[in-house]
Amino acid sequence: MSYMSEFTKGLIKENPTLVSLLGMCPTLAITVSASNAIGMGAAATFVLICSNLVISLLKKVIPSQVRLPAYIVIIAGFVTVAGFILKAALPDIYDALGIFLPLITVNCIILGRAEMFASKNNAAASVLDGLGMGVGFTLAMLAVSSVREIFGNGTWFGLQLRPEFMEPMAIFIYPAGGFFVLGCVIALVNKISKRTAPAAAGCAACPNKEGCAGGCSSNDGKEESK
Repeated sequence: MSYMSEFTKGLIKENPTLVSLLGMCPTLAITVSASNAIGMGAAATFVLICSNLVISLLKKVIPSQVRLPAYIVIIAGFVTVAGFILKAALPDIYDALGIFLPLITVNCIILGRAEMFASKNNAAASVLDGLGMGVGFTLAMLAVSSVREIFGNGTWFGLQLRPEFMEPMAIFIYPAGGFFVLGCVIALVNKISKRTAPAAAGCAACPNKEGCAGGCSSNDGKEESK
């Protein structure tokens, strides 16, 4: 197992928001400003790392019949801690996130990583998986929120970027603008991923080559002979 790949896969290749299309509600709702995106991303990353670690350590103790309720209880505990920290340290961001902060408890990204990865892997890999997915989620929201804030308000992290003679395009801070920007960012990431993906080389590049009966080899031969 490559621990570095467990971290980097969440950045682009398996980005939870831009590739798996998870966590759409907070991505569209709170990305009207970059500071909100950083606050939500930091909270989600904290919960991902801590919940993945605890679930990985307890995977042999938690009965399979109640694993999902147990995961939710663990996640909810860390969401509560994240809420206390944000409320004490960054009350403005805490107020801006509103109901979407406690809703991290049922975020598909966090529950999905608990079920699909943390419950099946060791603690170190689970922590790196949570960190990578959290950073990927944060970067996705930051990209969307930066475009929406710059074009919609003319600011970025509160800094004035818009010249006085230009009017902000308010559409970008509305839900329609959020969908438009998110779609453009997803399209851009897909374009980059396809451009950087290695080209397939017949059966040698096929992930199912070990269990293949040889049908694809014959097809490749027919195509080459044409």
